Amino acid sequence: MIGIHKLSARQREVLLWWGRSGSREKTGIICDGAVRSGKSSCLGLAFFLWATCCFHGKQFAVCGKTKESVRRNVLVELLPYLVEMGFQVEERVSKGEIWVELEGQWNTFYLFGGKDEGSAALIQGMTLAGVLFDEVALMPESFVLQATARCSVEGARLWFCCNPEGPEHWFYKNWILKAEERGMVYVKFRMEDNPSLSQKTIEKYYKMYSGSFYQRYVLGEWVAAEGRVYEFFDEGFVAAVPEGGFERYAVSCDYGTRNPFSAGLWGRLGGRWFRIGEYYYDGRNEGASKTDREYVDEILRLLDGRTAAFIVVDPSAASFIAALERRGLPVRRANNRVLDGIRMTAEALRNGRIVICEGCEAAVREFSMYCWDLKAGGDAVRKEHDHAMDEIRYFVMELGREDESDGFWARCVER
Repeated sequence: MIGIHKLSARQREVLLWWGRSGSREKTGIICDGAVRSGKSSCLGLAFFLWATCCFHGKQFAVCGKTKESVRRNVLVELLPYLVEMGFQVEERVSKGEIWVELEGQWNTFYLFGGKDEGSAALIQGMTLAGVLFDEVALMPESFVLQATARCSVEGARLWFCCNPEGPEHWFYKNWILKAEERGMVYVKFRMEDNPSLSQKTIEKYYKMYSGSFYQRYVLGEWVAAEGRVYEFFDEGFVAAVPEGGFERYAVSCDYGTRNPFSAGLWGRLGGRWFRIGEYYYDGRNEGASKTDREYVDEILRLLDGRTAAFIVVDPSAASFIAALERRGLPVRRANNRVLDGIRMTAEALRNGRIVICEGCEAAVREFSMYCWDLKAGGDAVRKEHDHAMDEIRYFVMELGREDESDGFWARCVER
């Protein structure tokens, strides 16, 4: 979090919009645009300042895809910064709430995760003076509608922040295109609007994405995905297996009987995960299916005496999961959010957190053939050449889940 005097023009606009003349007619603000553009931290600071200046003893909601993601994206830097500014802050982690006070003016902020359709029930019955939605484009519309309906306190406002998705996304069609009609302030960010990023860092991000990912995450445009999913992937992303031992091993699996079964063996070395081996079996092409027990035997052959820290598997493969557990193997059910997984996999490949090694021929082949389904509309992928792609995505999502489980730290002042 940078000093207020160092904010960019767009960050200042976000920080001060609610106190300017004519703002009483506005119902809220929407900030979208490039990744790493400083919009989340700036919007979060403005939200807490507005709430503290305008209300006392009221309830607010701070929402993310998950509670962990909103802590990581917004609160980990913001809460200590508020303390430095003279606020008293107490987070009650077990209750998912934060108490904030400045000069006798205090309010309570509740954390919510809007990860699926069932999340809407979590926020029912509350009376709120405002809601901050971080990563709103990753939330179901039902959750957002339920949260906005809770804002019945006089003067309540809505605060939205997100990176762009496709042009058919409900938030783009119902909120961004209708921002003026809804009385919303709309601010689009570029990476250059974040003064904490050096030009070298900005150029690194420019090189990290291409195709629709570049248009969305660098240019901040709501565009349709088309062509290959990982259009940047080529032989330059395939490396030799590092020499020596690895610190940790894991396996990722996409289960299939008549459809292909794909498994990847991963080894961690120096903070990076290398896909050092694979097993791929197409029962339809081979003319014979394998049993769950036979597939477990193949996983053990792939491990070749190594101990796996975890084996992440498609959560719908109940019988195969049970077969692995009967053999005493450490199974984890995969997070199967496709678009989130694709985003995270693309980034992990670009920044080198995962590396595909020579010998993983099925994975390399599928990277060249895995495509968006233009006929389906929205961000859908073709259900072909996707089995290694699915289990690689499961693995990357599991790494993300491990990151979130590490927790976060914030300075707090007890009242």
